[in-house]
Amino acid sequence: MRLPSSLLVLALLPAAAFAQVTATGDYLARMDGDGDGRVSLIEYQTWMSYAFEGMDRNRDGVLSLDELPGGRGKPVTREAHLAQLADRFKRQDADGNGFLSAKELAAPPR
Repeated sequence: MRLPSSLLVLALLPAAAFAQVTATGDYLARMDGDGDGRVSLIEYQTWMSYAFEGMDRNRDGVLSLDELPGGRGKPVTREAHLAQLADRFKRQDADGNGFLSAKELAAPPR
């Protein structure tokens, strides 16, 4: 499946945040909003959406051409972005319990 370039850019941006964290446990702790030692879908989407929110300068819930890096690609809605994150979360949730552990967060994308 080929992703539109705008979604690919959004998918890669969280890697920059990951690079700033020294251990997977630190990464989980930053994503784990309620401190229960695991990451829910909502926590994952909230954390991973910082780039979308930062790029959506007019706060209309759509990344338009002038908000996309290089002004290229198709507009991306917040809903489409969240759906892509939900799909990625589901693939990372190896045990299917609806949460990501530190081990699942550290695993290569499936």
